[in-house]
Formats: sequence, C-alpha cells, structure tokens
Amino acid sequence: MQLRYQYRLYPTPSQQLSLAQAFGCARVVFNDCLRVRQTTYAAGERLSDTEIQKRVVTVAKRTPERAWLADVASVVLVQACQDARRAYRNWFDSMSGKRRGPRSGAPRFRSRKDSRQSIRFTRNGFRLRANRTLDVAKVGELDVRWSRELPTEPTSVTIIKDSAGRYFASFVVEVDATSLPEADSEVGIDLGLTTFAVLSNGKTISSPKFLRRAEHRLRKAQQCLSRKEEGSRNRAKQRVRVARAHASVADARRDWAHKQSTTIIRENQAVFVEDLCVRGLARTRLAKSVHDAGWGKFIRMLEQKAARYGRVFGRVDRFHPSSQLCSSCGVRDGPKPLSIREWTCQACGAVHDRDLNAAVNIHAAGRAEWLNACGGAVSLSA
Repeated sequence: MQLRYQYRLYPTPSQQLSLAQAFGCARVVFNDCLRVRQTTYAAGERLSDTEIQKRVVTVAKRTPERAWLADVASVVLVQACQDARRAYRNWFDSMSGKRRGPRSGAPRFRSRKDSRQSIRFTRNGFRLRANRTLDVAKVGELDVRWSRELPTEPTSVTIIKDSAGRYFASFVVEVDATSLPEADSEVGIDLGLTTFAVLSNGKTISSPKFLRRAEHRLRKAQQCLSRKEEGSRNRAKQRVRVARAHASVADARRDWAHKQSTTIIRENQAVFVEDLCVRGLARTRLAKSVHDAGWGKFIRMLEQKAARYGRVFGRVDRFHPSSQLCSSCGVRDGPKPLSIREWTCQACGAVHDRDLNAAVNIHAAGRAEWLNACGGAVSLSA
C-alpha cells in the first residue's frame, strides 16, 4: 500500500526563488495542456497525450514566448502534463459513472494567486543525500526536518508551498500492511458536537473546539487585514499572518484527530461509525461547529488506519434510527428533539443516555452487517 510522509522544508532565499520559478512553469504548462485540449475538442480533432505533451513542453521551449521553460527541471513540466491528463480522466470517469463519489467538475485553470502551489518529482528528479538533505533537480539541497524516518525508499516527492508561506516535502512510499496484535474488544462510535464522540463501551471524547477557542485571535487578525490598503506590502504581510493563524488551528485539529483515531484503532478489533452526511449538516445553522469538529477527517483516518493495521471498519447507514431504538429491548420509541439527552423506554423501562444508546445501536448494526458479510449469525442484540 502507498503512504505519504510529510516533512517541513526550510529553503534558502535563492532556493525559494528557484521553487517559485518551478511553481510558475508547472502552472503555465498545466494551463497550456487544458487550453490545447479545449481547442482541439472544439475543432473536432483528437490528440494523444504524448502529442499534447510534445506541443506544450518540447516544442514550446523552442519558442520565444516559452523559452524560459528550459530553466526548470523537465520532470516538473512532464508531471504537470500528467496532472492535466488525470484531471480530464477523472472528469470523464465521473460523468460516465466509472469514478466513485461526488461528480467531478471540468478541470479549471490554475492561478498564481492560488493558496497552495506544488510541483512533483519522480525518482529521476530528486535524491536523498547522506547529509540528510533533499537534493532536487535545478533547486539544490533542501534542508529537511526529519520528524520520523522513512520506512522505505520514496518513489516520488511533492514540494508544497501553502498559504502561510511554509514549505513541505511529501514523500510517497510503498509499505506492507502490518497487523496489530488482535484485540478482544469492538466499539461503535456516535459523533456529536458538545461531546465529540461517545463510544459504546462508555468512554467519551470531549470536543476540543479548536476554531471556537481561536476565534478572538482570528477575528482581530482578519479585522487588521481588512484595514490594509489593497495591493500594499503591509496587506500582503498581514494576509500571511491570517493564513498562519488559520494553519495553526488546522494543524492542531489534524494532530488531535490522528492521536484519537490511532488510540481507537489500537484498542479495538472492529470499529463502526455512522455514515454522516457532513456536507448536508454543514449547510445548517450549525455549520461552523460542524466544520470545527472535523468529523469527515476523523472518519477517513479511522478507515485508513484500520486498513493499514488489519482492523475491521464499518459504516452504518445514516438512516439507521440509532437514537430511536432501545438498546436493551430493540423497541423503536420514535424521533426525539436534540434537547432530550436522556429518555426512558416505554416497553422495558430502561433509562438511556441518548448518545451512549446511539453508540450501542451503531455497534450492534455494524456488527450485524459485518457478520452477515462474513457468513456468520446475524443478531442486532449480539
């Protein structure tokens, strides 16, 4: 399986200029590829990917308008062509139903004002030196902060500059899936806003609310930005400060989600969650809190780590009435407003905490689906 390992880079001022030139050339080649494809499609022509790459890279370098493309590594330009080709393939596959997930739109032109700039190098474009630096073609040896060791030799590296002006190296490595020691527990997870997660075994994870805690600092930084003159150097500096403030919130949320998801995967053999429609919930009056919780990122981390470490991961249908069923007798007691946090079953008299009862029902439904898929006996009360 392929994994990404990301590390912080600290290029020198001259290396930053070289990277900026590479970002710009890759953007121009990508846009040229899209433009050629649109033009040939409108003219009723069909060009192969090789012919398009030849036009926008090899032939373009010989023209006065694009002669500066020769100043950057050719692998950067080739990978930009590959990105444009993949964008079109994803769009066509999405329209024909071959690509899973939400329907993709038509590829868009890249802008120099995009908040994220990136270039990709394959094995012939970079090298890891003995002095623990990253040697990139026509850029030089970049200083890398190795927070952890790479498990295997990387197959490619992507150099990224984010909106806060930080540089990262993202390596792609091939690793074998490793199985953790088998655990004797399973868990269902009910996600919420006041309490981030309630587990079917009774454990709770409180919501850190990173955005809410940083709101005052973010508001002051944004107000300061709005008072700067358009196009001024002070406005550009303040824009970076705002981006760094938002990046610190996102980094803290990502780090926290990694730690919580890793703990859950290590302690449980099977993990079941509700298949929430986060996009729909983000259009309600709770949008800011939903985005701050980061449910989608947390669920994806659980799924990816379960596949990596040999655990079972399952999604329960979002229309499953987990908050309406009694986890003791299975009687459906009807919908309840969010203000009701505790209720008593009219059939058996059991008193339930709303979130814990939902987590138990999610575990039972997910386990039933899992056993059914494996050919075992199915029982929601198991």
